[in-house]
Amino acid sequence: MATEIAKDPIEAHRTATERGGDSGRNSRWKRVQPWTRQLTIRGVTASIIIGSVYSVIAMKLNLTTGLVPNLNVSAALLAFIFVRTWTKTLQKAGFVTKPFTRQENTMIQTCAVACYSISVGGGFASYLLGMNRKTYELSGVNTEGNSSYSVKEPGLGWMTGFLFVVCFVGLFVLIPLRKVMIVDLQLTYPSGLATAVLINGFHTQGDEMAKKQVKGFMKYFSFSFLWALFKWFFSGKDKCGFSEFPTFGLKAWKQTFFFDFDATFVGAGMICSHLVNLSLLLGAVLSYGLMWPLLDRVKGRWYAESLEESDMKSLYGYKVFLSVALILGDGLYNFVKILVSTIVSVHHRVKKAKTGTGLDDNEKPATEEKQDEMFLRETIPLWLGLVGYLAFATISTIVIPQMFPQLKWYFVITAYILAPSLAFCNAYGAGLTDINMAYNYGKVALFILAAISPKHDALIAGLAGCGLIKSVVSVACILMQDFKTAHLTSTSPRAMFVSQLIGTAVGCVTAPLSFFLFYKAFDVGNPDGEFKAPYALIYRNMAILGVEGVSALPKHCLQICYGFFGFAIGVNLVKDVGGGRVGKWMPLPMVMAVPFLVGGYFAIDMCLGSLIVFVWGKLNREKAEMMVPAVASGLICGEGLWTLPAAVLALAKINPPICMKFVPS
Repeated sequence: MATEIAKDPIEAHRTATERGGDSGRNSRWKRVQPWTRQLTIRGVTASIIIGSVYSVIAMKLNLTTGLVPNLNVSAALLAFIFVRTWTKTLQKAGFVTKPFTRQENTMIQTCAVACYSISVGGGFASYLLGMNRKTYELSGVNTEGNSSYSVKEPGLGWMTGFLFVVCFVGLFVLIPLRKVMIVDLQLTYPSGLATAVLINGFHTQGDEMAKKQVKGFMKYFSFSFLWALFKWFFSGKDKCGFSEFPTFGLKAWKQTFFFDFDATFVGAGMICSHLVNLSLLLGAVLSYGLMWPLLDRVKGRWYAESLEESDMKSLYGYKVFLSVALILGDGLYNFVKILVSTIVSVHHRVKKAKTGTGLDDNEKPATEEKQDEMFLRETIPLWLGLVGYLAFATISTIVIPQMFPQLKWYFVITAYILAPSLAFCNAYGAGLTDINMAYNYGKVALFILAAISPKHDALIAGLAGCGLIKSVVSVACILMQDFKTAHLTSTSPRAMFVSQLIGTAVGCVTAPLSFFLFYKAFDVGNPDGEFKAPYALIYRNMAILGVEGVSALPKHCLQICYGFFGFAIGVNLVKDVGGGRVGKWMPLPMVMAVPFLVGGYFAIDMCLGSLIVFVWGKLNREKAEMMVPAVASGLICGEGLWTLPAAVLALAKINPPICMKFVPS
């Protein structure tokens, strides 16, 4: 999910460039070091530490709600704070330190983001977890198409191996098109651009502002960590502690409307846009405030009263399939829209090139020409991309059918033949719109493979194929976005690519370890627990739909799904056709679907984060713009890091001493 960093990152970039002046720009070009010096032991160490911490935090968010905000800006800020604190400490101790440059900052941010992105997009809370026995049982053991043969329990070995073979393919697939997409087509990549603006700002601001950001981060990090420790003492049993505090009364609490005092979600709400947070709240009100109470009234007529609450033919089935309808409606609309806009844009550029009115007619500013020159100075050989892609694709074709016998080798080969064109379409669309559609490409693969595979193999084949396509397309898009950041911060593409390789390799190890930390210590996948992992159930039921079609739905569910599917498409149409005045008020259907299974409590947390940012911006806009990323990062990292000792205590069977619970009088 793209995070709103600034209202117009392109304008911010231009403004920042204008402020620098010619002398500032000239000195900046002179200071740029060769790529081998941009990669430092200090930077790699910082990257691994930040990436590992964020892997744990992202995994927690993924397994609780499935919603992870874009933490790129937070990672860039943390890299800046980490290395600045490191160098200041060494200087005070009398050691001579190497200057901290924007190129090193970019390298650390790239490596850390590549690392934690595996936790976000590795499928641990969706298609991989959807294969396990618990999700199979939650989907209904008697459900048609939900075969008992389609079960594969999580394992550290096979998960790590799967990530290595599918993620590294994506790093090589678009290397030959690096110059075309960044320099020739001048694609914007708003998130990559915004990160570059932020990093350039860090290294042009004064020491006083940097000190304030470091102080703000440490203050809220300490508060968040100590607050999480304090809360732990009161959570001795299930449904105990501050996380179950009936803020708005017990009736609202039963419908999941309460504030759970989770600093991580408040910080995430400060990073996410107001539209994302309000869409979450709207989804919570629509589901737990309206739809589920109404569907509960037809118990005994639409579904049997004797069914367990977790049965897919009961209310739980409506929750799952209505959220699927919203996700598919939103995903299909955006998939078609971006595909069409990509085709139209490419056709327009080709037509302009043929008529001689190409992009180069308008002379570029001197700064942009210098950025292009530095970006192209240290090329990544074409043969490296081709050999790397073919080598990893070959290894993947051999290894994946061994891991998943249900996914035949010829399906894997077909996927890797189509992958370059899919990766290009997705990266081009992300460059125009800032929307990474990798999950939607994965869902298309899921439905196709589930439909054409033998029935007893279909679920695992669909889920594994979804992960294969999604990983290749997503990693390629993230790399291209980081190339945009490198282009604007004068960072060597070679240094950027090596950083991606290091970060991806570390992520392929830390992500499974983070997952098993939660999987062994907590009840992951329990719909009534803290770690619900809602997308595991959603993805498995998407695969069941691919196998069985609409016969898998509960009574009257298909008609309601039509309504929600149409609503998702209608909202997007109004947003695109209605213009800025109307469109800016339209909610995000895919975001609205998240509370359908999780509940409304975390939406309230995130809306509180939005409210803090809104009020702070009204009181002091300049200070808010400077301090919000630092404060939000502190809140996220503090409580997120507490997860590590909490998991160790749970594994050691050390339980909190107090259970704070509220009951009606």
